[in-house]
Amino acid sequence: MSTLPPWDPATFTERLLAKGNRYHIHHPFNVRMQQGLLRPEQIRGWVANRFYYQVCIPQKDAAIMANCPDRETRRRWRQRIVDHDGDETNEGGIEAWVRLGVAVGLTRDELWSQQHVLPGVRFAVDAYVNFARQAPWQEAVCSSLTEMFAPKIHKDRLASWPQNYPWIEPDGLQYFRSRISLAERDVEHGLETTLAHFTTREQQLRALDILQFKLDVLWSMMDAIELAYGECG
Repeated sequence: MSTLPPWDPATFTERLLAKGNRYHIHHPFNVRMQQGLLRPEQIRGWVANRFYYQVCIPQKDAAIMANCPDRETRRRWRQRIVDHDGDETNEGGIEAWVRLGVAVGLTRDELWSQQHVLPGVRFAVDAYVNFARQAPWQEAVCSSLTEMFAPKIHKDRLASWPQNYPWIEPDGLQYFRSRISLAERDVEHGLETTLAHFTTREQQLRALDILQFKLDVLWSMMDAIELAYGECG
């Protein structure tokens, strides 16, 4: 047990943000993607495998809600499920990702069948969902803080993909547009919960480990994708 005093909220937040140097935006496959160096087959492989992550996110969020006894937290958190699954007024992030898949040359059936999902990707995503089911809800919330780093990657893709990959239908990029503001909103709530719950140095170190676990999930997905598609074409 640590005998050191807790970090103040600003310092703790800085420590969490410092984990961004291991965000999957820095993975070699993602770097090449951003530089416009990937072939269509590689883009399609990434989109098809990332789709498995997209469809599992509402399951992760439902698990957090199921473990959370606080009504107000559940009321705020349930919007995340709607954001991905959609409702009668909003197509949702999963459908937006399907449209990205169609824009890069995949079919809806290919995506929904999950026929292209790699074992390593499935294993990593399932590990994340199982963590959310089994961990205290505050720890599962903390794991979602990888969204602190997401707006930049979405903005970078919107800025570079039209020039680097002009063969991709522009309407397919709507997912990235929609997630910028949603991620910023979600981070506000997730960080608020994390700062309120992890108040001792030992707990704060645990939070950093949890965030690293989620970063490892995303990085492992990219490792599997690079192994399968890095030399294709």
